[in-house]
Amino acid sequence: MNRNHRLDFLNYFRFATIFFIMLFGLLFYPINAAFANTSNNTSNNIYQYKSVASSDGIGKVYMGREISQVMGHQGAMWLERPTRETQEKPSKILSALDLKDTDVVADIGAGTGYMSFRIAPRVSDGKVFAVDIQPEMLDVINFYKKETNITNVEPILATPTNPNLPAKSVDLALMVDAYHEFEYPQEVMQGVVKSLKPGGKAVLVEYRGENPFLAIKRLHKMTQKQVKKEMKAVGLTWIETKELLPQQHLMIFGK
Repeated sequence: MNRNHRLDFLNYFRFATIFFIMLFGLLFYPINAAFANTSNNTSNNIYQYKSVASSDGIGKVYMGREISQVMGHQGAMWLERPTRETQEKPSKILSALDLKDTDVVADIGAGTGYMSFRIAPRVSDGKVFAVDIQPEMLDVINFYKKETNITNVEPILATPTNPNLPAKSVDLALMVDAYHEFEYPQEVMQGVVKSLKPGGKAVLVEYRGENPFLAIKRLHKMTQKQVKKEMKAVGLTWIETKELLPQQHLMIFGK
């Protein structure tokens, strides 16, 4: 079997595995914690609520932006779709991060670990925290970790209000198409900021909200202006935006 055929087989095997794990999750898991009512555990004075939620939103408004619905684990295979590289060029994200061998990266909203397992070889003497609030997603990550024998990916079960990262442990926190879904964005980002080492960075990749013709649901896109405003609220300073992706902004912030 040549190398290309082997890669095709591994990709097919991973895709099939995710399907069966997601099916198992649908049959046996309780309702996901992402949709639990945690309002008693946090202050609501920074959020407002619409009387009727938008079709793709949860009716909760933060700094003028309605928070989008979470893409549940049932959509995991969309994250692993074979056309993702062609459509979104995630490999360009990896190059733009300028990672060092010893870096510790937090992939927040890691999902199936699509980005985590691509980052891991670039931080061979460091590690990747693969953070998600859905146990079903972490099941996929743990399975793939064993299958690939990649040892420097560490799954972390977060909550809607806390990424559960060790303080001052992270060189770079990455959120790819995830931040707009955070039910408690200010609390989560405060946790992210605490996890950053001095000089640490946060990188957000979001579909361009400035483009009304981009075929993505409205609340799953964000403008640069909105992202900058929300990051400033938790003490992060905008460093630069790299417009190297076909549909998304790549925005870099410093602590």
